[in-house]
Amino acid sequence: MSQSLPPTVCLDGFAVRLVREDKKLTQLYVAKVVGVTTDTISRWENNRYPSIKRENALRLAEALEVPVEEILQGRNGDCSLSEPEAPRRRFFLVAIPLVLVLGLVLLAASYFFYHRQELPETNISGERILPPFAAPGMVIPVRVWLLADAEMTGFILREHFPRGWNLIEASPPPSSLDNEKGTARWIVKPGEPRRVISYLVKVDPDAVLGSRETFSGEIVANPNGRSTPMPVGGREPIEVAPYQWADLNGDNIIDDGEMLQASDTVDEMKGVHIDWKLLENIWDTGGYRWDLEKQLFLPSPPVPEPPTP
Repeated sequence: MSQSLPPTVCLDGFAVRLVREDKKLTQLYVAKVVGVTTDTISRWENNRYPSIKRENALRLAEALEVPVEEILQGRNGDCSLSEPEAPRRRFFLVAIPLVLVLGLVLLAASYFFYHRQELPETNISGERILPPFAAPGMVIPVRVWLLADAEMTGFILREHFPRGWNLIEASPPPSSLDNEKGTARWIVKPGEPRRVISYLVKVDPDAVLGSRETFSGEIVANPNGRSTPMPVGGREPIEVAPYQWADLNGDNIIDDGEMLQASDTVDEMKGVHIDWKLLENIWDTGGYRWDLEKQLFLPSPPVPEPPTP
């Protein structure tokens, strides 16, 4: 084509800049190859010099490593034929990439919207069941019931218990446990028929009678790929007092109603070992007392109230 070019050709500065930037060439490099200044290259790219010598156009195409026709306007670089074509070329060079980008954005937005519409929301929550009292050095049962309004997905349960209290047994065993910080975590995978997490905690032997301690926790579920932490609800706080965990009203007696509730607790926590024999002894004896020095509950008949004078 170089032989058919007129002595002066019509340069497409917009195309020159696109080619140079696409090939990551500097104006300085192109200027040195062509034998002109960087200012001249800048003027060419901004169409400040729309017509240039044929020799410069050929050297410019060589520097850009493209056929010379890619950087010319019109047919054969004839400026008289370029005016109707140049605006159309610039329009398509700009418009086509914009249309493609816009189409991809709309496609992604549509997919995300319909994908969210098709996937049902899964609401998951947990409720912690604690006894009302915890005696220093004794073991208390803790249950976390998991509630979901749809098929349960995988989740992580994090439980935080008071510092100095130690988790000694759990069903299922925790995936990680830090008794020093008072933190345990369970990972439950999708499809596992798990509705309750049970564990036993030994109260700090130095816990102060009359103080109140708190448990906390959260469920990190992953419904439909979105992590949603949910706090675990339930009784808060628990009182440090010299009462057996099954003695719900703190009267040193485990009556028939309390024994029935304790039986339900033991059934629900079959994966851990609760001292049921002690409960039966207290129930049969009629009451119990707290041995502060040994930190033990001892079956003991209830002390009769003095007669009213």
